[in-house]
Order: sequence, then C-alpha cells, then structure tokens
Amino acid sequence: MKALCYHGPRDIRFESFEDAKLQDDRDVVVKMERCGICGSDLHIYHGQGFSPDLGFCVGHEAVGEVVEVGRSVVQYRPGDRVMISAAVGCGACGPCLAGEVNQCRNNAMQCYGLSHRLEGCQAEAIRVPAGDFNLAKIPDGLTADQALMLTDNLPTAWFGCRNAGISAGQTVVVVGLGPIGLMAVESAFVLGASRVFAVDFVAERRALAAELGATPLHPDTAVAELMEATSGRLADCAVEAVGADASIKLAIALVGRQGVVSVIGVNQTANFDFPMGMAFFKSLSFRIGTCSVPKFWPELVPLIQGGRLHPEQFISHTLPLADGAEAYRLFDARADGALKMVMTA
Repeated sequence: MKALCYHGPRDIRFESFEDAKLQDDRDVVVKMERCGICGSDLHIYHGQGFSPDLGFCVGHEAVGEVVEVGRSVVQYRPGDRVMISAAVGCGACGPCLAGEVNQCRNNAMQCYGLSHRLEGCQAEAIRVPAGDFNLAKIPDGLTADQALMLTDNLPTAWFGCRNAGISAGQTVVVVGLGPIGLMAVESAFVLGASRVFAVDFVAERRALAAELGATPLHPDTAVAELMEATSGRLADCAVEAVGADASIKLAIALVGRQGVVSVIGVNQTANFDFPMGMAFFKSLSFRIGTCSVPKFWPELVPLIQGGRLHPEQFISHTLPLADGAEAYRLFDARADGALKMVMTA
C-alpha cells in the first residue's frame, strides 16, 4: 500500500509501505477514505517528534471502510463505515470502557503515527487494535468530513472547553485559532459563554472567529483590550490551543481572579518557566492534558446532528494522499488560507 512516512525534518514522503494487516484476533483493518493533518503532526514535521524513529507512517485522524476483521471482533464487518479514535486503549478495563483511554489500566493507551509502535492513519489502510472498542460506526446524518473531525479535533476542543469549566454567562478567551481553537470558539458558545474573545497573529483566522461571534484580538494588544472590554475583570477562563510557551503565558495573563486556564496545545518545553507569582495572585486553576476521544462522542454526535456544531466548516483544503507532502508544506506555512487539511485515498 501507499502511505505518508516521516524521514526527518520537513521530509514527509508518499511511498510504498508494508500493508496493514491483522496482528491480533481483536484487530480490524480499515481502508482509509479520509484522513487529516493535526497541528500536533507539525511537531513531527519540524523534527521535534515523540520518538527517534524514522520511516514510520504518520497521522492519527481517519475515517474509512472496514475491509478485514479478526476472529474475536463482534461489532464490525467488512463494509461498515467507521471513524477511528486518535488515541486507543485496551478496550477491556474499566477506565477504557468508560471512555477514559488515558487511564487504561493495562497500559495500552497509545496514539497512531508517533513511531513504529502503532503506524499512522495517513495511509491507504490502517490496522486498528481492539477494534470493537477503538472504532465507531459513522452515525446517521453525519458526513465523512464531520466524522473525521470527531476522530480528534472536535473532541479535543470540547475537552479543552470542559476543562476550562465554561458555564452560562461566562467570558471566555481562546488563544490560538487553528482548527481546534476555532472549534473551541464555537464550543464555548454552545456551552453557554456570553462573550468569547479570540486571539491569534493571523488576521484571516481572527476574521473566521469573528464570523462565529467572537471578538478578535491580536496577541500584542490582547491584555489591554480585554482589560478595557471587561472593566478590568479579564476573562473567567481561557482555552489555549497552541502549546507555545508564549501563548500559555498569554492565556494566564488574560484570565482574572479565580480564573481557569485550560491548555490543549502540545508543549514540549523541558523546563517551562511557569509564572507562579501571577497564578498565585490570581488564585488560578491550571489544567493541561490530552483528550480521551471516545469519551466525548456521546455528547458531540447529537450536537452535530442537531446543527449546533459545524466542525467541517474549518476544512480549507482537500487533497489526494499522494499530495501529502504539499499538504504539510501548505499547513506549516499557513499558505493559501490553509486551515484544516484533509487528504483522500
């Protein structure tokens, strides 16, 4: 089969790769229909990956069609159209069955496309371990693009908003307006925020946030403008969707007393200089972590079906998998209005 593989900084190649095949009786093989590039994939692209491996298949977002199942699989058959959770668990322990993949008691939690340990989803076919648990049939009324956004981006945005404790009437600030940040803006309104402020360096992304009803702010002037807009109270909570040191510190600066900062951007700084004095003075709650994707499907699917959330609107490009290297280049450069990049088999 063909796949996108990582060979070093900014070196993603579309090349022949070992066919996805069953390795366990609980495995399922899925023929990829659509896959996406996540912002966290850029860490790998820049050479700051999560393992020293080279030549592995990248990506952790995909939907497709079941083509082969292990003999212990009971819920899926060839022909089923499915979405794949970006993070997988054993599917047998209590936390996994409750949707808390990150708490897997059998230490089976892993993510696609970070190393050879679990090959990625930017390929013509994908091996899904514990398929009965780590897959879901595409729900009625959802398009393939909407289902693709449920494999990681939208649950992560929703998780970030939930971690921020957003409730009715609150003032919320979202720092970083990539696809996940923009989904967080929309999610914040659904959760009851009365005002949402949206911060990014890129004017076009601020304009998209404004179309969602948010008040756009440039990072350089965000604190002063938010102070003025809130009569000095600042925001009740912040969702940070970049992961850079500077943007995390900005999120902390943008919330007021007893505020909550929720970080969902991936930060790889070994020794982050946390502004402890400011956090102490404000009595802040600081939360950071990754999302257990399946946990949020029961909440998010009805919101999409009911027209409350529209994650597909943030897809800017759809290219064939063969053009994956160009898709990465455009996404990294934020060129040609690049936002959410989707690739097809």
